[in-house]
Amino acid sequence: MLNAGQPAPLFELPDADLELFNLGDQLGQHLMVLYFYAKDDTPGCTAQAIEFSDLDDDFRRCDCSVLGVSRDECFTHADFRDKHGLTVRLLSDIDGEVSRRYGVWREREVDGKLRFCMTRSTFIIDRKGVIRYAQYGVNPRGHAGEVLERVRALHMKGIRNAHQQELGRHP
Repeated sequence: MLNAGQPAPLFELPDADLELFNLGDQLGQHLMVLYFYAKDDTPGCTAQAIEFSDLDDDFRRCDCSVLGVSRDECFTHADFRDKHGLTVRLLSDIDGEVSRRYGVWREREVDGKLRFCMTRSTFIIDRKGVIRYAQYGVNPRGHAGEVLERVRALHMKGIRNAHQQELGRHP
């Protein structure tokens, strides 16, 4: 499991439009919310994606991008996005490598049998590539609003720090 203060594992994954997203290339540009979910078009995952999409303008005002990751294929992501009018960028981790690196692909008992499953989890990554928030076992309903409050706090802290640095340069 990853914790706040650790570097975010870097990765490159395709999105619903088959365009590659490279986390390393995005560092320094904005905050990022990276959330992992089990499967496109299931009730909880749909609710979560819609809530993040509904708050997209608020996240953007905080200079933050939201990325959803599952093991679904890119074309499934595109259908899911289009069906529900999602604005969240959906990334496809078909082989599960990124999910394993973030500690969200775990063995659990389901119907009396052990099997690997996605653990719904969310990470906030700062401009330096450091995890500022990590939560495993997320309840999808209402979670996007909770994450937005954390992003707002980080955004305001960044503004205050930049202002203090600027004041320090000009007596």
